Amino acid sequence: MPHSLILNITPQSPIYPNFLTGRHYHALFLNLVSSVDRKLGDYLHESNADKAFTLSPLQIQNRNKTQSPILQYAHQNPIPAGTSCWWRISLLNDNLFSQLTPLWLNINPEQPWHLGSANLYITSIQGTPQSTQPWANACSYHQLYQQASEQERNLNFIFSTPVAFRQGAFDNVLPTRESVFNSLLNRWNKYSSIELANIPIESIYPSAFNIKTEVISNYENKFIGCLGEINYRILGNLETTGIKQINALANFALYAGIGRKTTMGMGMVRRR
Repeated sequence: MPHSLILNITPQSPIYPNFLTGRHYHALFLNLVSSVDRKLGDYLHESNADKAFTLSPLQIQNRNKTQSPILQYAHQNPIPAGTSCWWRISLLNDNLFSQLTPLWLNINPEQPWHLGSANLYITSIQGTPQSTQPWANACSYHQLYQQASEQERNLNFIFSTPVAFRQGAFDNVLPTRESVFNSLLNRWNKYSSIELANIPIESIYPSAFNIKTEVISNYENKFIGCLGEINYRILGNLETTGIKQINALANFALYAGIGRKTTMGMGMVRRR
């Protein structure tokens, strides 16, 4: 059962831009895990395999009053002390969520955590959808599949943080149907007990897009990704099962992300 959790955060001291990077978000998550399960934290730190979680960059609450679908993925200025912020963690399997249950149930709003040199408080955790927070949600794989449409042929994705795909030794930033849907399919089949096979990816075609490449120069090594909105359409005479499978994967994108560095804030995608 995938979960998309929002941690509401207030820094006690300024957070400087050099600590607002993927490596530091990753370290903060591992510290949270290790606080309730040291062995699990060590395992996640040492594992090089595809990991069952994704992280967002830290977001400033009032920045999204306009409900911009693009998130802030690079910070040029410090986040001042006392600023209301949020941070998304998604977990792709039940084992990881249940192992961290003591953390969710016993979060202490007066316990300081560390993001680089900054102290911060986690004031609350949201795990259910809210009109003002589209990134909070939870749904079993069974529900994701059962609720997926058998008729909907429009697949509208928002790439909210830069997306890139590894191909051989290099990155590709073009969101081809194969790159997008194979990324989702691989994660679905790894973490779900409902294996999807013979997905008709060849029937998916990009029909409209407003995307751009984005270069992030202060994100450890330079990262180049794709940002914006793209619409795919399912074309041709397909059985309803194929349409349903593609829609299930599209809905799964909220939790799984797409492409590289999803455990460091990149590849955040949701369906409009």
